[in-house]
Amino acid sequence: MRFGFWPNPRSDYDATKILAQHAETTGWDGIWLADHFLPDENELIPVHESWITLAALARDVPRVRLGTLVAGNTYRHPALLANMVSTLDNLAEGRVVLGLGAGWQKNEHEAYGLDYGTTGSRLDRLEEACQILKGLFTEDYYDFAGNYYQLKHAPLNPKPKQRDLPLMIGGGGEKRTLRIAAQYADEWNVWGDVDILKHKMNILDQHCEAVGRDPKEIERSAVALLFLSDNEKYLKHIKDTDITMPAIIGNVNEVIDIVGALQEAGVKELIVPDFTLGTLIGADQVKQDAMEKFIKTVARFYQ
Repeated sequence: MRFGFWPNPRSDYDATKILAQHAETTGWDGIWLADHFLPDENELIPVHESWITLAALARDVPRVRLGTLVAGNTYRHPALLANMVSTLDNLAEGRVVLGLGAGWQKNEHEAYGLDYGTTGSRLDRLEEACQILKGLFTEDYYDFAGNYYQLKHAPLNPKPKQRDLPLMIGGGGEKRTLRIAAQYADEWNVWGDVDILKHKMNILDQHCEAVGRDPKEIERSAVALLFLSDNEKYLKHIKDTDITMPAIIGNVNEVIDIVGALQEAGVKELIVPDFTLGTLIGADQVKQDAMEKFIKTVARFYQ
């Protein structure tokens, strides 16, 4: 089982680099970045572009996998994205994962004049993009005539360093997103606890059967907040708090059991945001200590 670390996109690059290097040194397996241009609130907070940041991390962090969690398909033409990803994979010596989703943050589209469309149209565009990405990654020249994208004798050179660069589809929509994942994804990711993951993976398996694909070909990963502490009073407070996002809460033994249940359910990678490990923004020592504690006391049983 792999363990990925997700630094807060609002932190500056110095803090992101410190945390990414600490993650690599202490035994984490991947660094994942959100793909946004501004917060989902009316705040003027710096948000660094994900692919440029990953390129810098490819230089500064030489071992772990690097990926987006997940890139918004509506932000970039898929042929442009294919060129960006292929270049980065070569710079990173074959460590890139292309995490891709339909796009959801409406205020970014409104601010920058991007076509937000409807949920259905964004999923249609995502499906076309998956075909284009797969085609450009594998064919010398690729033609595509879709409703949203058209390519004529389009090359991609250089190809990715990885012969089969992983395409990870993010999202849990049971009718369309999981069907797109079943058809095109090498990996799939969703926020969720054990029960959510089991349910979504069952739906994913059904879609795989419908499209004639072996479900074992798709690696499954989960994202959840982490609250790991030996302070029972603190843990009781957290458990009594109305946390709206999936979370792993407990002491070392409890978290070991929860991670074990995720692995038993079929999760191949657990991705942990840094949002609850220390101060929300930055690379304070408390956050670094929490990262190391998780690897040394929990992850070591499953890596």
